[in-house]
Amino acid sequence: MLVALMAHDKPGALEIRKENRPAHLDYLKSTDMVAQAGPLLDADGGMVGSLIILDVADMTEAQNWANNDPYAKAGLFQSVTLTHWNRVIG
Repeated sequence: MLVALMAHDKPGALEIRKENRPAHLDYLKSTDMVAQAGPLLDADGGMVGSLIILDVADMTEAQNWANNDPYAKAGLFQSVTLTHWNRVIG
């Protein structure tokens, strides 16, 4: 099943994002669960969150993946939602 992980950074947390970005990218590449991923951007092009499409067996696996993301462990996110997603195009 595909799951959309939408995460919004805490205000003023850009330094946390920058410090943990290499570990986060390594984590994305270390599993076969990530179908697509990229940062959410503000009007000026600054990173303010993440959108990750996970290909997982169930929501428990998606939650476990999200909990182990270095960004989550560093306390970057103000909010995280996991939503079952149905790809229609692409």
